[in-house]
Amino acid sequence: MNDTLITIVGIFLAAILMFVFPLMTIADRNDDVAKQAVSQKTIEFVDKSRNVGAITQADLQEYKEKIGALGHTFKTDMEVKRIDENVGKKTSWTTSQVVGENTYYSVYTEAIEAQVNGPSGKFTLKEGDIFSVSSVNTDVTIAQSLRNVFYAIAGKGTYQIKGSHSGIVQNNGSY
Repeated sequence: MNDTLITIVGIFLAAILMFVFPLMTIADRNDDVAKQAVSQKTIEFVDKSRNVGAITQADLQEYKEKIGALGHTFKTDMEVKRIDENVGKKTSWTTSQVVGENTYYSVYTEAIEAQVNGPSGKFTLKEGDIFSVSSVNTDVTIAQSLRNVFYAIAGKGTYQIKGSHSGIVQNNGSY
């Protein structure tokens, strides 16, 4: 009886080592590849928008299609920190210089998408604005499911795949 129990436990452990851990490794690698792809597509989208000076409907749609093609669902958050030039001039007899500091106010995803999907089809940026995008998966990946079974460490509200990028706008878009 004792030898039978040890044999059953040995077969069970061998099955785990032979099938489950390689499956977990492959699932983790798939998530890594998806993470790199989302990160790369996010960088391309943000840099293109920064260089052009506008977030266009076509570019946003293309970005969402490219990351959606990875087989996961994503939540994309965008933020534009608009530069609000608080400029005053101090004038003396010979020189004038700018007094005051530039401040930023934020425009978030809902307002950006409303303008992009509106009649103009774009959200115009100006030089000095800061544009940032973050996309995270909203579905559970295979690697997350396997980790939940064995480790119970990944819970609801966690994400496995994320891509984010931000930068300062370099060109004024046409208004």
